[in-house]
Amino acid sequence: MGRTLLLKNADILVTMDDERREIQNGGLFAEDGMLTQVGPTEELPKTADKVIDATGQIVLPGFVNTHHHLNQTLTRNLPAAQNNNLFPWLQAHYRIWAKTHPEASRNSALVGLAELVLSGCTTVFDHSYLFQSGNKVDFQIEAARDLGVRFHASRGSMSLGESKGGLPPDDCVEEEDDILRDSIRVIDRYHDASPGSMTRIVVAPCSPFSVSEDLLRESARLARDKGVMLHTHLCETLDEERYTLERFGKRPVEWMEGLDWTGPDVWFAHAIHVDDEEIRLFAGTGCGAAHCPCSNMRLASGIAPVKKYMAAGVKVGLGVDGSASNDGSNMLGEVRQAMLLARLQLGLMPPEGPRKHALLPPSHPLRAGEWMTAREALELATRGGAAVLGRDDIGSLETGKCADFFTLDLNTLQFAGGLHDPVAAVVFCCPQGASTTVVNGKVVVDDGQIVTMEMGKVVTDHNRMSLELAAGH
Repeated sequence: MGRTLLLKNADILVTMDDERREIQNGGLFAEDGMLTQVGPTEELPKTADKVIDATGQIVLPGFVNTHHHLNQTLTRNLPAAQNNNLFPWLQAHYRIWAKTHPEASRNSALVGLAELVLSGCTTVFDHSYLFQSGNKVDFQIEAARDLGVRFHASRGSMSLGESKGGLPPDDCVEEEDDILRDSIRVIDRYHDASPGSMTRIVVAPCSPFSVSEDLLRESARLARDKGVMLHTHLCETLDEERYTLERFGKRPVEWMEGLDWTGPDVWFAHAIHVDDEEIRLFAGTGCGAAHCPCSNMRLASGIAPVKKYMAAGVKVGLGVDGSASNDGSNMLGEVRQAMLLARLQLGLMPPEGPRKHALLPPSHPLRAGEWMTAREALELATRGGAAVLGRDDIGSLETGKCADFFTLDLNTLQFAGGLHDPVAAVVFCCPQGASTTVVNGKVVVDDGQIVTMEMGKVVTDHNRMSLELAAGH
């Protein structure tokens, strides 16, 4: 028998399996990072190399973050970008991000990843697309390995500068041959498609307004030749929609479909401004969507039609998005915001039928399925995210899947008075940090603290480099 782990005595263990079992006095047993038993504590082995007593705690599958920009932790709360929507917000950041050197890239990745695992996230997709100043995706991959996080890294790209009609400055884009060459290098060196893989690579051109049609076509061809997934921003703002209509005469989804950017190996970040026909296209072709509620509110981008996606069968996961358009990397906070924003959207929708008053719509009962429930929000962050990333080995706690999970202490100030339904309390009540986070059967967070590395120096160095980059040094 290999390295074993036993978790026992959990007040409730949320499996997110096909039956959505919630096991009282639950536990799990893992060997070499894979689950071999999940069930009541009394049915599990009594000993293991590592034993976690989860008395008084709730256990959930590790969250899956489907969209992030880790290097943006360096520019959180930048004064020049505090009150902008997407396009001017990007223009305030591009040149600062382009100066991100290897040490800053590693530190920023560690900061963002540490925040995520402290909020229950065990699998992270990062969308990096600026590789000037010696920066490479390699430094983020190394940081994720050192911290112990399951990581999907992108060799993203921007090639369409201002002189060619794009949004980024010309000195922040790369030559397309160099992009494709380095994408091949990164895939060949790091991509691991095996079950339980800790590192996978995604090909991810940045956005419709920062890459050429040729690069989008060649990226899709390369990804399918190499068997990796495809990702980009799409339908995030009305400015983007105006851009593709004016430049190509097509809405963003139709334009991307014509470039071979639909299919089960594709997912889009944000996907806010879509119509019913486009939702049906996503469902029919297997495209996924990364819903980023905090970022979408922060930049006033809009509200994604998540309940419509779910009803149509579109794969939907959650993303905290860039740490400068969210200013935090808290996945449990994102779960709560996803639920609340869906409810706000429901309240903004006019009821059917004519108004009986000039100002106020008539009251109307909500039908089953219209609410975003706490359990649905948790499902987006677990099973939903796994499906979006094309993984069937994470997202739930069941035999044969990865031993990725986290625990929350139920006997806290945040949950006091909310334990009528402890599972829903995780979402309805104020988000709190994980007591324990386990990735691949290894403890990364213990007693609410990162244990795989000392974070104090990382934070000190990160703050110094953040200020230096913003000041132009």
